[in-house]
Amino acid sequence: MTESRLPNSPHDMTIPIKDLVIAIKGAGEMATGIACRLFMANLNHIFMMEVPKPLAVRRQVSFCEAVYDEQIVVEGVSAKKCSDIKDISSAWGTRFVPVMVDPDWNAIKAIHPHVVIDAIIAKKNLGTHRSEAPLVIGLGPGFEAGKDVHMVIETNRGHNLGRVMLKGCPEPNTGVPGNIGGYTSERVLRAPCAGVFTSSLPIGTLVKKHDVIGQVDTQPVISRIDGVLRGRIRNHTRVTNQLKIGDIDPRGNPVYCTTVSEKARAIGGSVLEAILMQYNH
Repeated sequence: MTESRLPNSPHDMTIPIKDLVIAIKGAGEMATGIACRLFMANLNHIFMMEVPKPLAVRRQVSFCEAVYDEQIVVEGVSAKKCSDIKDISSAWGTRFVPVMVDPDWNAIKAIHPHVVIDAIIAKKNLGTHRSEAPLVIGLGPGFEAGKDVHMVIETNRGHNLGRVMLKGCPEPNTGVPGNIGGYTSERVLRAPCAGVFTSSLPIGTLVKKHDVIGQVDTQPVISRIDGVLRGRIRNHTRVTNQLKIGDIDPRGNPVYCTTVSEKARAIGGSVLEAILMQYNH
């Protein structure tokens, strides 16, 4: 990669908010909600880093789909795949959020951003540390504010969702999906075995309980509730047993498939709050 340094020192706390360079680890649903929220607040110098083969379920609202399709638009915000660091500035100049295949986060070492956000939602820390930027933010379980990151944001649905923490840890991973329309684990589609997933149903399809959504090899993937197919992984993806491969929304509104969720929007607002706490002096 070509090294690219910032015109302003990342440790300069007097830099205008709009000039902050923000690195986001991950480009899935939550990371995309954050990127959209920041972009709409005129924090446009964002770049995102992903693995070579992302496994997003809510693909219509996940910028990581640019890895496969080159570009994607979510709620009017456009992202595009960039193959090299030198392409990031031109992407910003045309109002795109650049997405790079960079699983080792090498771009952070080359660009020296003002803010690093770990939005991988891995439920554990995969190597993020406070020395990566003047402000490092971790989302959800696996991070301790004041130790391995500067701030942590609560991601568990409930009273504390979106709380910005300067000390301590967020709530531990419950292993149970959030309650939507009275359903938790029932709304999640999981692979019945290891194999290759296929489906002819597009995202946004209305389905009934017991409908076959697709199959993994010869094993059917069956809906356990009525609702709308809010997300599913890409066709012909090789999956492991019990991997999350889809999501049924019992509210049954297809519009929710193409818009940022209330949870991602709330967390995005919390990230904006954390950035302003650090830099708005």
